Amino acid sequence: MGKLSIPLILLIVTILSVLMIDQPQPKADFTFTNNIGVTTLDVQRMSWMQDLRVARLLFEGLVHNDVLSREFRTIPGVAESWEVSPDNLVYTFHLRDNARWSNGKSVTASDFVYSWRRGILPDTAADYSGMFFKIQGARAFFQWRNQKLASFDPKTTTAQTLWEQTEKQFADTVKIQALDDFTLRVELESPTPYFLDLCAFSIFSPVYPPLVKQYETLDPDTGRLISERGWTKPPAVISNGPFKLTLWRFKRDMRLEKNPHYWNKETVAIDSIHIPTIEDPNAAVLAFETGALDWSSDVIPSYRADMLQAKEAFYQENASLYEKLKNQGLDPIEIDRQLPQDPRANIHAFPAFGTYFWNFNCSPRLVDGRINPFADPRVRRAFALAIDKQTIVKQVRRLGEPIASTLIPPGSIGGYASPAGLGYDPRLARELLAQAGYKDPSTMMTIELLFNKDSGHDLIGQSIARSWRENLGVSVTLRTKELKVFKDDLKKHNFMTSRAGWFGDYGDPTTFLEINRSTDGNNDRNYSNPIYDDLLDQADKELDTHKRMAILSQAEQLIMEQDLPMIPIFHYVQINLFDAHRITGISSHPRQQQDLFLVDVFGDGKGPDLPRALPPSEPILNDQPDLALSEEGSQ
Repeated sequence: MGKLSIPLILLIVTILSVLMIDQPQPKADFTFTNNIGVTTLDVQRMSWMQDLRVARLLFEGLVHNDVLSREFRTIPGVAESWEVSPDNLVYTFHLRDNARWSNGKSVTASDFVYSWRRGILPDTAADYSGMFFKIQGARAFFQWRNQKLASFDPKTTTAQTLWEQTEKQFADTVKIQALDDFTLRVELESPTPYFLDLCAFSIFSPVYPPLVKQYETLDPDTGRLISERGWTKPPAVISNGPFKLTLWRFKRDMRLEKNPHYWNKETVAIDSIHIPTIEDPNAAVLAFETGALDWSSDVIPSYRADMLQAKEAFYQENASLYEKLKNQGLDPIEIDRQLPQDPRANIHAFPAFGTYFWNFNCSPRLVDGRINPFADPRVRRAFALAIDKQTIVKQVRRLGEPIASTLIPPGSIGGYASPAGLGYDPRLARELLAQAGYKDPSTMMTIELLFNKDSGHDLIGQSIARSWRENLGVSVTLRTKELKVFKDDLKKHNFMTSRAGWFGDYGDPTTFLEINRSTDGNNDRNYSNPIYDDLLDQADKELDTHKRMAILSQAEQLIMEQDLPMIPIFHYVQINLFDAHRITGISSHPRQQQDLFLVDVFGDGKGPDLPRALPPSEPILNDQPDLALSEEGSQ
């Protein structure tokens, strides 16, 4: 890699400072970097990909996804079997009696009842609490609790009394029931064809009640249940997944060891995992190239397009064999494994189930009290029409990412038809601004673009700012903040426009569309339209699959062609670094969910007899660019 011109001494210092702080740990079987590191291990409070990635190592839900199958099918986890009633409203899960917590105690149905209640409670402030609203009574319970907290008066009642009422209300209202230690019954509000896929999502994983309760207190002034996070730190943390957490040095590293009580431990090929936090993208590449890392997620240095071009050259040099393997329908990782070993082939770009977009704050007023011009959908639509996305994709990113005019990647969900979305039309944009009262856009307040300093968001922000200045004549300023502050500002709606991105969590359009529901915890835009919410509600009740998909397409059309609470810029591709000749168990599936407990390592004396990889199949995304030999490369 010709661009890696960092002196050797700096390389040594970087690697040692990241991997050998304090007392060095024994070398782990598998080492990977999780980009910016984990922010929380409270599974009910998670929303960031790096947190969810580690959660799947430590915690296991009723079911999980087979990430190494093209169908991404649901397979047993803690539940060894389940039945669904003829009307598709009642799910009865049978838990395996050998599922254990890392302290050896049995995982029971009541553990799930307790954990799912945590996910529903507004006290938890979970971004994904809305996912539980598919369960009968969950939404009503959430609203009841919110109303009680809003009207709570410590002069007339106590927090303990309110909590006792809350426990009774949950038991009476929410249809989650432990029939016995190993049988869980769940009733839904309406048939939900993706409910099992939801159950595979990490927020539906159980936590260990006797431990977590030790960190819960009732606030006597507000009546809220306060849950401290000390239970997520070693040595206190107790989990039920393939691994247990033995070390967590915040913003430095984590270490995981195989859970000896995990019911399926015989299938886990590695005994230990080390996860150093390497925030500098150049240092992460250097760590991989020097053998300090086995897998690097989210490769984001500025020269990654050059790395992809180098891999493209490698394919061209082996064009005959490459084309032969490709024509066999092999998974791209298996193709790399059967090609000659070459460092240029260690970078991998896979189409991802995600979209990069730019948020608008839709609130009537900004946090500082100023009237917000983006409260008007005509203004939002105008600014969306004025962005030159082609320049961003071709000149700024250079990774082969498809330009986005919709939130949901087209072709990624079977049976779903995407709307057209908006194109690039500066003239129409200026007309819309004039209709909104801005005949002279230069008189508008300065438009602020908020982003965190990592991952090249600054370059995208600069390109967007240039489009808006040149096409609309507005004044634009860029605001860069550290990630934690940036995330806090989003939740508080303390921005005008901001960078954002979303990866789907399950295989249904609602995994993208729900983030714009007025009550959703991930609605950072503060967007609210009763028509949109009603369309989502209609889809929830519609039993005919084709009609349901049509309703959801209509909902996406509303936000992508009329209301524009966000501007889709491009659909992601995901870039990893690993040697396919050494590492197995990594998935190339567009959902890009990596279950790293499936990993095995060749050359460590314990390597697998057969590689774990996706079988030959037709590609799932039918409109993605060729990720091997396209002119643009890929991410």
